[in-house]
Order: sequence, then C-alpha cells, then structure tokens
Amino acid sequence: MNEDKIQGQWKQLRGKLKAQWGKLTDDDLKVADGNTEYLAGKLQEHYGVARDEARKQIAEFNRDL
Repeated sequence: MNEDKIQGQWKQLRGKLKAQWGKLTDDDLKVADGNTEYLAGKLQEHYGVARDEARKQIAEFNRDL
C-alpha cells in the first residue's frame, strides 16, 4: 500500500496501527493523519528506535495490509 492509499484510508487503518503499536495514542494518530514521516517520529519517541528502523517497520506494516 502506498502513502496516498494510507492517507485515503487513514481512519480505517487507525485501529490496525494501534494494534501494531499500542503505545501510539489517539492524539498521535489524529495528528499524523496519514503522514508516515510524523508516524515514524512518534515510533522513535515511544519505542526508542532509530528513524530508519521506524521507517522499516512502517514499510513492513504497509506490505502486510
């Protein structure tokens, strides 16, 4: 799934994102609103991973959709 599709289906994906990364808050997801760079930053913040690792996790999440 590409970033355009993610943005278009953001509301439906929020539940799956919360299931994958439970430390993300509803506010995090509301502000992210499909922005994968913002989401990567929040993964860094909440999980203590490097930006590259956060992007990798998001890419894997996208492939599994």
